[in-house]
Amino acid sequence: MGYKAVYDGWKSDPEAFWMQAAEAIDWDRAPTRALFERGDHLYDWFADARVNTCYNAADRHVHAGHGDRVAIIHDSPITGTKAKITFAELQSRTASLAGALRDKGVTKGDRVVIYMPMVPEALVAMLACARLGAIHSVVFGGFAASELAVRLDDAKPKAVIAGSCGLEPGRVVPYKPLLDGAIDEARHKPEFTVIFQREPETADLVEGRDFDWDEIQRDVIPADCVPVEGDHPAYILYTSGTTGAPKGVVRPTAGHLVALNWSMKNIYNVDPGDVFWAASDVGWVVGHSYICYGPLIHGNTTIVFEGKPVGTPDAGTFWRVISEHKVKSFFTAPTAFRAVKRDDPKGELLHKYDLSALGAIYLAGERADPDTIEWTQKMTGKPVYDHWWQTETGWTIAGNPAGIEALPVKLGSPTVAMPGYDVQILDEAGHPVAPGTLGAIAIKLPLPPGTLPTLWNAEDRFRKSYLTTFPGYYETGDAGMIDEDGYLYIMARTDDVINVAGHRLSTGGMEEVLAGHPDVAECAVIGVSDDLKGQMPVGFLCLNSGCDRDPQEICAEVVQRVRQKIGPVAAFKLACVVDRLPKTRSGKILRATMVSIADGKPYKQPATIDDPAILDEITEALKTIGYPRG
Repeated sequence: MGYKAVYDGWKSDPEAFWMQAAEAIDWDRAPTRALFERGDHLYDWFADARVNTCYNAADRHVHAGHGDRVAIIHDSPITGTKAKITFAELQSRTASLAGALRDKGVTKGDRVVIYMPMVPEALVAMLACARLGAIHSVVFGGFAASELAVRLDDAKPKAVIAGSCGLEPGRVVPYKPLLDGAIDEARHKPEFTVIFQREPETADLVEGRDFDWDEIQRDVIPADCVPVEGDHPAYILYTSGTTGAPKGVVRPTAGHLVALNWSMKNIYNVDPGDVFWAASDVGWVVGHSYICYGPLIHGNTTIVFEGKPVGTPDAGTFWRVISEHKVKSFFTAPTAFRAVKRDDPKGELLHKYDLSALGAIYLAGERADPDTIEWTQKMTGKPVYDHWWQTETGWTIAGNPAGIEALPVKLGSPTVAMPGYDVQILDEAGHPVAPGTLGAIAIKLPLPPGTLPTLWNAEDRFRKSYLTTFPGYYETGDAGMIDEDGYLYIMARTDDVINVAGHRLSTGGMEEVLAGHPDVAECAVIGVSDDLKGQMPVGFLCLNSGCDRDPQEICAEVVQRVRQKIGPVAAFKLACVVDRLPKTRSGKILRATMVSIADGKPYKQPATIDDPAILDEITEALKTIGYPRG
């Protein structure tokens, strides 16, 4: 069956489609039906089932005779170490840690915050919680104490599992002082912590509250898997809210299992036993879905990588890992390839490695500009598939279903909607628009399995954030269009569609034009306030390594390019060259913060910012073109 037949089959009978997909999961009690309506546009999937996530990610592979298959490869170019963990070892380790947590009083429904670096123990901690039916909430390792405190107060965890430190190129980041500071600041105090000690920085433990990872597991009786209801939360993952208060996205257990398992073959085209690598962090949704859960549930080998796309030791590190571990499908953010391209524009480092095992490269996390896709395709000779999803959905909304049928790639489009997602483009009044027309991207309810049913302890906020603007639809917050062939184009966040003298224009469309300039490695366009036109676009350019041309000349050329390719209507006249762009640790460009700086408005430094010093550089660059005004 091709994509169209599969998608139409889902649309004609969603219940049968998802019940069939559910057959691939090992249930304690199989679901009798897929969809349960709670009323008023609220839904649950497989709610009458009973199941355990850890069993499906570890134990069942051992019971099926695949215990010696490698489950996790840890590759840390920062420490120069590599390790492999089989499914049998993973089962044993999770059962041991779960037993230790159980003995300290952690039971089904308790929350556990996990604050770990990119080590296999992070996955063991997540799965140990799932084994007990405890609800984990992973917080990005090294997150500021005040931000961690906010999450402690919201999730109210019984315990925290943390690493003693994380490692960045050239520096050690001690986690324990940050954790101590967060516990001091938080109103809610966890009953105990478990600290995984790492050699570069061992942490001082508070007697009676902090327990050593190895010590707490000594002589423990391993824990069995605790079956939970299908709608029981597997985890809470906090994502930034527009008000500054984080939103706790809830991931329900059964739908999560079914959707992720389905996606591994149908989207990423891997079979059990193949090596799958998502170069992300366990602190982000990609790390949850496609470092930990998806690959392990499906029986794939997953890679836990502690390093960066450049600098550990060079821009060839991705190719080295892919070659050495025979990666079949590779998933990362476009910003990672932009960094690689900037350091090694001719791909000289790539030619040292054998990429013959690699089937395809997948990009997500931000809009993939055509220039980055074309460069990656040209250098690797592999298909490069952009795909689009969100923390809230947990898996692909629109992508190229390579395991069903590899559809032709259209640069700038993440391809087509996946089964489960009825994606529509709406005008401001909530009416569908014609093909090729820019509008708000919304998904007709119900959302498919694995997506968020609500926010943690915040159902009113859930409704207001996602369900109120377009009744009967989930509001994605993104703007874009669908062409005559059903291909979706994500042009910008809804608030990145700027209004220039009455013309609604996509900053993403302008970024595409800028990225096409041969000297531009990376770029961002924002809309700044203008008394005459309402808003004006401003471009920020990062140039390729080794470029020695006059920056003013390049700025003049990109202004001309936008005029030629989009037209005078864009009113694009302002551009400046910067060394780097402000980003979150997951690689998203902080455009809203840049707009606040340009407009001279107060802003709160985003908690997820990679390097706060970059904001000062952006401020100085804006001064060279006359911003902030007044």
